[in-house]
Amino acid sequence: MNAEAIKVVLISVGLVAGVSVALGALIVAAERYLLNYGTCKLDVNGGKKVLEVAGGKSLLSTLMEEGIFIPSACGGRGSCGYCKLKVKAGGGPVLPTETPYLSKQEIADGVRLSCQVKVRNDIAVEIPEHLFAVSSFRGRVSRIADMTHDIKLLRIELIEPETITFRPGQYVQLQTPAYGDVKEPVYRAYSVASPPHDNRAIELIIRLAPGGICTTWVFTILKEGDEVQFNGPYGEFVLSDSDAEMFWIAGGSGMAPFWGLVRHMKETGIRRKTTYFFGAVSKRDLFLLDELKSLEKEMENFTFVPCLSSPQQSDEWKGEVGLVTQIFDRKVEANSSAEAYLCGSAGMIDASVKAIQTKGIPKEKIFYDKFN
Repeated sequence: MNAEAIKVVLISVGLVAGVSVALGALIVAAERYLLNYGTCKLDVNGGKKVLEVAGGKSLLSTLMEEGIFIPSACGGRGSCGYCKLKVKAGGGPVLPTETPYLSKQEIADGVRLSCQVKVRNDIAVEIPEHLFAVSSFRGRVSRIADMTHDIKLLRIELIEPETITFRPGQYVQLQTPAYGDVKEPVYRAYSVASPPHDNRAIELIIRLAPGGICTTWVFTILKEGDEVQFNGPYGEFVLSDSDAEMFWIAGGSGMAPFWGLVRHMKETGIRRKTTYFFGAVSKRDLFLLDELKSLEKEMENFTFVPCLSSPQQSDEWKGEVGLVTQIFDRKVEANSSAEAYLCGSAGMIDASVKAIQTKGIPKEKIFYDKFN
């Protein structure tokens, strides 16, 4: 290529780059001016609170900035359906991303996913009263412990407020600050793994999700001594007030609520007959074995049943072998008066519900916390 040709190529490249920069500037300008919704009025519960907010963000994030925390297990990605609110006016049409999570009656009643509703104008919403009790917390990570090759336990000592009140089985939303390509804080939901009487700290059990924003931060950046923020508590995955026999089924980080629940039962003297089935692939995926076996000896009505679906020869495993649902089916007799509590992946939950119903346990006595 001669000098003249090189010059032409360089000029062409420069023109393309210039056009790209100009287009980028136009897009930014369009977003700033054409999509500038200005200040919008947010009416909460028929005038109980009337807020002036900047338009353009989701209703979920706008409320969070105003200190009103709405549950969202998926962090606002529209994949959990937890952030439902009744929008009385100004929410616009229901989006296709919402319809899988809304019944026809909910749509008729104005129920929306707050993460999918944009605040573009004045808007009126109805928020359940109990959510006003949800608080924001600041704490310091006092311990990060490896439970397995892909699960860590965090202990967060509270700074402000100094204590937290929650029911065992509830969850909090942990804030991941901006880092790397993550340009703004992101929230993810994690079950509290500590018992309520330990009210100056919380423990979380977090499993590494490939590409996960929060779990990548926890596993590669977060250090002991770092300050963190979270809000909560949320959720209705809590023990009923009955004395019915209980069957628990979990896998992986689904251990979290049950690790808090069993210690709460020991602390408060709850003597309900309980069998806890915990499923894993191989021995390296099991954790808290010694602690749970110790509680099994101390609590006469508590039985812990770990099981492996594919134990390795080196595991020298002498316990139950098979899927957790298969072990449950083999060991549990029909019992229509019992209750079941499940925590884990969607696939595990769905399979467990089917297995439980074959034992005569009705759907209304099956409670679960399904990961998204």
